Amino acid sequence: MKNRSELREIIMKVIYQVYIYEKSNLEYDYHTLIKELLEVDNDFVTSSVEGIIKNQKEITALANKYLDGWKMDRLNKVDQAIISLGIYELKYTDTPSIVAINEAIELSKRYSDEKVTKMINAVLDGIYHSEEEHEG
Repeated sequence: MKNRSELREIIMKVIYQVYIYEKSNLEYDYHTLIKELLEVDNDFVTSSVEGIIKNQKEITALANKYLDGWKMDRLNKVDQAIISLGIYELKYTDTPSIVAINEAIELSKRYSDEKVTKMINAVLDGIYHSEEEHEG
């Protein structure tokens, strides 16, 4: 049984593949992509992938709002997938904000460079503080 951090890595890899397929205008089935990376069905993975795909426009718009001088489409697909997962967990799930941010940072440390990790942290932190102000 994989832990949540390992499952998030699978989500990131599936979303990465989805972005590659979409950029190339290729058809895909995300259930098949998930099965290639995960031997057992997992609701957390499936619902997260579905949620990120379903809310992609809002997630991208929110990321672009907080990406200082950048846009999502300028980032590589891995970084886009990490930011998308982080934003999805912050905005659309009950995952504690600090967990959502830390998990995205850990993925970024493994798959990106330090500058991108700092940028992802800044984006998620900005969204977190902005949402806190709206709710407070």
